[in-house]
This record gives sequence, structure tokens and C-alpha cells, in this order.
Amino acid sequence: MNKNRESISQGRSYQEIGDYWDKHDLAEVWDQTEPVEVEVAIRTEKRYYPVEKSLSEKLNAMAEAQGVSPETLINLWVQEKTGSSHR
Repeated sequence: MNKNRESISQGRSYQEIGDYWDKHDLAEVWDQTEPVEVEVAIRTEKRYYPVEKSLSEKLNAMAEAQGVSPETLINLWVQEKTGSSHR
């Protein structure tokens, strides 16, 4: 953790900060906050692969039954097959 930042929770670890916010609401300490500017560089890449229509329909049904998107299900399967957990 960055030691130069103040924390409303006064937690010394991510676990302590998480424990604090599990029990408190931001509305309780809103007056202690201040606006900040944040830059986020999201670098995602999507690749598309053709799938036969019948397989796509089965995939959609399986994903829906599991409560995930078809993209998520495919990524999970590929991770399992490749032994990778990187997203």
C-alpha cells in the first residue's frame, strides 16, 4: 500500500480497509472526501472466431443456464484447456 495516502478507514492493509467498508457506508463520511482526477488506461483486445450456428446456440443456452455471458464461458473453457488463469 502507498504510505503517502490517508485512509478514512485508517486501515493498515487492504484487508483492514475492506473490513471497515464492510461495516460502514460512504454517506457516513462523505464530508471527509474530496474530488480526485484519475486516468485509467484500459488495454483490452478482443478477437473474434467463427463458430458454427448450432454450436453458438448451444453455447448461448449453456451460458444462460450458468448465469454468465457466452464470452465469459468461452474464456473459462480456454483457460481450463490452456492451463492459464490470466485474463
